[in-house]
Amino acid sequence: MEPESGLFFDKIDRPKTMYDNPYASPYSVAAQPADARVEFYKKTYLHLAGSIVIFALLEAVLLQIPAMQKLAMVMMGSPITWLITLGIYMFTSHIAQRWAMSTTSKGTQYAGLGLFIVAEAIIFTPLLLIASVFAEGVITQAAIITLAMTAGITFIAFTTKKDFSFLNGFLKIGFFVALGLIIAASFIGGLTLGLWFAVAMVVLASVAILRDTSNIIHHYSTTQYVAASLGLFASIALLFWYVIQILMSLSSND
Repeated sequence: MEPESGLFFDKIDRPKTMYDNPYASPYSVAAQPADARVEFYKKTYLHLAGSIVIFALLEAVLLQIPAMQKLAMVMMGSPITWLITLGIYMFTSHIAQRWAMSTTSKGTQYAGLGLFIVAEAIIFTPLLLIASVFAEGVITQAAIITLAMTAGITFIAFTTKKDFSFLNGFLKIGFFVALGLIIAASFIGGLTLGLWFAVAMVVLASVAILRDTSNIIHHYSTTQYVAASLGLFASIALLFWYVIQILMSLSSND
């Protein structure tokens, strides 16, 4: 019988062995003893919290640098430059995720996480710069809403114990459609992506957080906490981005 530690993860995390989940890999988190699972969850969420703190500190610095403010305006200067910026960001993110999934080097994993945080901080700078100038208090409000939504989704994932990896197909289609609309809006003058697009993206990001949290419970190995935290941080950042846009849109209509 396993000891009761009183920890949140101990009480809600099941199954206890791989035999309770016939689809679990013998190397996955779900197949490990309770103490190993709890340790993995702790490391993952500590790395996630650290990533969020570093991201916030980087943004606080970048927003005060005149050269970065000018670069942000160049990034948002035209639809073409913004598409180029997105392309560079997507390529960098792909490299960062590959590094974070490394099975041979912890240093490479941390390099991937660090690269991703820097990429997120840079891509967010134009949006946060605009929000700080034209919509006072929006960034703080968006951060609170994002963290509250993430906490709620995390609670659902851990208490239902369900494997939400079946949402992968929905998310792939959703992100491809979203990317197609962004590209189309960049070239078609009359097409604008307004409030309802941002709302749809908040839904998509919330589903991604649910899937990523489920993956933390069921699919990563216990040595992949850096990659697990990166995946969840990416989805939370996406949610934060579109919550900001919704609040800015609502404040401009007041």
